[in-house]
Amino acid sequence: MLAIQFDRFGGPEVLSAVELPAPVPGPDETLLDVEAAGVNFADTHQVDGSYLSADLLPYVPGSEVVGRAPDGRRVLARVSGGYAQQAVARRSALVEIPEDLDAGRALALVTQGLTAWHLLRSAARLRPGETVVVHAAAGGVGSLAVQLAREFGAGRVLAQVSPGKEGLALELGADAVVSYPLGEKADVVLDAAGGELFDRALGSLASFGRLVSYGNASRSAFTPVDPARLGRLNASVVGFWLRPALAAPGGFEEPLKELFALVEQGRLTPVTATPYPLAEARRAHEDLLARRTTGKLILVP
Repeated sequence: MLAIQFDRFGGPEVLSAVELPAPVPGPDETLLDVEAAGVNFADTHQVDGSYLSADLLPYVPGSEVVGRAPDGRRVLARVSGGYAQQAVARRSALVEIPEDLDAGRALALVTQGLTAWHLLRSAARLRPGETVVVHAAAGGVGSLAVQLAREFGAGRVLAQVSPGKEGLALELGADAVVSYPLGEKADVVLDAAGGELFDRALGSLASFGRLVSYGNASRSAFTPVDPARLGRLNASVVGFWLRPALAAPGGFEEPLKELFALVEQGRLTPVTATPYPLAEARRAHEDLLARRTTGKLILVP
């Protein structure tokens, strides 16, 4: 089968298309024919060595796919080694999806959708009427967080985006596109950029505000957070990682069902990019890192 693999750490240039044997499922697993594989920012951290150790190389990235089970069902699944024509998934983790649901939209609800849901519900504990600032609001998580913040009762939703993406953020329901200093205080800030943006966001918090940090796309060191400064701001910094959130009771199936229902009702619209052929995974990573993309990226074998 065709797969994307890397045998050393680095940038997108280390990704190579290779022929590999199909993976062999274990007793409680099944082999899926992959229709589409999701591309996540976390994948770029695997490739550069931020998330993996060298003893795991060579490695096939990819944590989510839409695929076809041996019994013919079209399913959504979390996997390891998703950048391939076939992947193995636990039978208990398969989520059957309709034939007419776009694969990109379905995949957007797994990592990005569940991240946005948990950021607002579990980490920030958003209350009705609060002002929310979403960094990277045209990206996979951000584009859904803007919509969900509105759905969950935010009073104002403010978007921070790269140049040229302002229109999309407003179409998704943001009240305004902003830069720092904001000119108003924020109750909640969702930040995956880190670096200078994190520092500016911390100073923008209202009393009892929450800055939720869920990534470091800037790949720069965080300024140490002084508890005394948090005391003066009367604010908090909240860290978030999706994996333990999904493992917690009620952390996966219930929010995913809610997200699917919102899509079906037309109240949530996942943004998807033009699919990339599987063999062009390197280009997909290059575009993602250069901020040339919007919404969910997928690879199609």
